[in-house]
Amino acid sequence: MAKIRVTKKFHFEMGHALHNYDGLCRNIHGHTYNMEVTLLGEIREEKGHPKDGMVIDFGKLKKMVKDKIVNVYDHSLVVSRIYADKNQEHLLKATERLIVHDFQPTSENMCVYFAGVLQQELPEDVSLYSIRLYETATSYAEWFAEDNK
Repeated sequence: MAKIRVTKKFHFEMGHALHNYDGLCRNIHGHTYNMEVTLLGEIREEKGHPKDGMVIDFGKLKKMVKDKIVNVYDHSLVVSRIYADKNQEHLLKATERLIVHDFQPTSENMCVYFAGVLQQELPEDVSLYSIRLYETATSYAEWFAEDNK
């Protein structure tokens, strides 16, 4: 049976700051993130089934990514635990949507993190093939399942 990749694009706004970075990104700033999520699976062949002919319903993929990533991170400020510990009082005054991770919130690290989140949510017959996370119109990080086996 043929394997097919399906991709859906998402969009969200997120702020971050990179602790101890040697450039401007050490300051709190924001990006318009665009993310492409690609799944891999076999086409369902069940005549009469409402999902016949699909790898996954795009609506199901949209809900999963929106619930687990976009709605959580959109208009949030994301920082590392080290950054948060040094600036906790000020950060809590600056935003109601503070997310603290144990890693630097770079595009690369966020891509890996999002892959882990989505892999836990996928149906058994579909796998995460890749994530492409654009931090700017010309800069992105990519995660591929085949590179992470």
